[in-house]
Amino acid sequence: MTRRTSSLVAALSALAVVASGCGVASRAQDADSGGVVQPGTNPTRGPAGPVPAGLEKFYQQQPDWQRCGQGSQCATITVPLDYSKPDGETIELRARKVPARDRTGKIGTLFVNPGGPGASGQQYAAAAALVFGGSLLRKFDIVGWDPRGVGESTPVRCLDTEQLDKFVAADGSPDNEAEITALDNETKTLANGCEQRSGKLLPHVSTKDAARDIDVLRGIVGDSELYYFGASYGTYLGATYAELFPKNVGRLVLDGAVDPSKTTQENNIAQAKGFDTALEAFAEDCAQRSCQLGGTKQEVLAKVDKVLTETDATPLPGNGDREVTQAIAVLGVIFPLYVKEYWPRLEEAVIDALSGNGARLLALADEYTDRIPSGYESNSNEVIYAVNCVDRPDITSVAQAKAEEPKYKAASPRFGAYLLWGSLACANWPAKAKDTPHPIKASGAKPIVVIGTTRDPATPYDWAVGLANQLDSGILISRDGDGHTGYHQGNECVDDAVESFLLRGTTPEDGLKC
Repeated sequence: MTRRTSSLVAALSALAVVASGCGVASRAQDADSGGVVQPGTNPTRGPAGPVPAGLEKFYQQQPDWQRCGQGSQCATITVPLDYSKPDGETIELRARKVPARDRTGKIGTLFVNPGGPGASGQQYAAAAALVFGGSLLRKFDIVGWDPRGVGESTPVRCLDTEQLDKFVAADGSPDNEAEITALDNETKTLANGCEQRSGKLLPHVSTKDAARDIDVLRGIVGDSELYYFGASYGTYLGATYAELFPKNVGRLVLDGAVDPSKTTQENNIAQAKGFDTALEAFAEDCAQRSCQLGGTKQEVLAKVDKVLTETDATPLPGNGDREVTQAIAVLGVIFPLYVKEYWPRLEEAVIDALSGNGARLLALADEYTDRIPSGYESNSNEVIYAVNCVDRPDITSVAQAKAEEPKYKAASPRFGAYLLWGSLACANWPAKAKDTPHPIKASGAKPIVVIGTTRDPATPYDWAVGLANQLDSGILISRDGDGHTGYHQGNECVDDAVESFLLRGTTPEDGLKC
């Protein structure tokens, strides 16, 4: 079960929402044109691509874009619950648009998705000023939406706050039969809760379903081709779109790529190694700064491992109400690896944990899981399972997990078991996988830019290489650096290449190293 892969953009989105007050929506009609561009000003406009038979009413919607915070407009879109039954039940998608600053010279719409799966595209769009360069903000309407099952769209609902706290804190690397049974019971509680509260939706939240939604959105805004920026798991969504609608591909950028040809087990092992690589980079940096955790990389890693080992046996006090179990400690260690600027926070959290105080680790884990004092701000901790479990086959039983555990532990003694047992929910999931791992070629698509970062903790660099090689028109950009994703991370080489591609269609040199 690939863990969430969008914490960086989620953090940026949260900052932007706080700064802009976008959490309070005004229903006043926006004086802006609502995304309609005058003829001749948008080279991507024209007939909105071929409309699949039976879906005309969805593609021909005219959303009522209304103000939903300073500089934003929001609308509700209707799509089929099941695309094989377009006359059947429908669900809603909630979308947010940040209009282009240059209204007369606008190029078109740039659809954006931060991944997860389960992260809010609305929040990503709300954070556009932090996430994207000014040149893109001037020339594109930035549109982000909560994918099916997520947030303000028709949501997947499974557990209440108390139940979800227990699930998140459950022992993710069980050492004996009692701990395995306890974890299995927690995953069954999650699966049963999802089936009871969202049973009709669960079979229809796959990435293929979400990709079909994108084409409806593209048709609604009137763009004949899709311009898209997907980060993290959003790259899998973008690649899936290109596979389904290659002729509708305009300019796609896939940053922090997922390799669709890999099995869940291969991805989990690779991601465990990715977290190891990032933690080692943190430890080396910490040692070079003469941090309080040690003067060598090995000393720093030993301190982190001590915390992870000891919390497995004895949880730390957290905030008075909740303890820091090993699972919480792992989340607290993983989250700051996504953002190099957060590395000092990891150092402080480990120092406090070594002295018996887990509050900082709990705070980091809560940021990772969208936990605030009143509960969970989003349903991302439920959606990640809902999507992953129907996207591809996963662990089918406790027996299989036991059999595979030695392989995981050999690959990553620190994180391997945690990534393995995180898949156990799929063994009990009520909706079965619809797809299987396979290379995505997207034959006939225009150039698609894929970005990989060499020490990315969540989407290992090799995944980007794999996706770029699979795509018939894949173009690889490599960023030598730390943290999750490559664009807008202080690397002008990456930023210039991405913006030149999206703005002018200038295809970067394949294999560009930044």
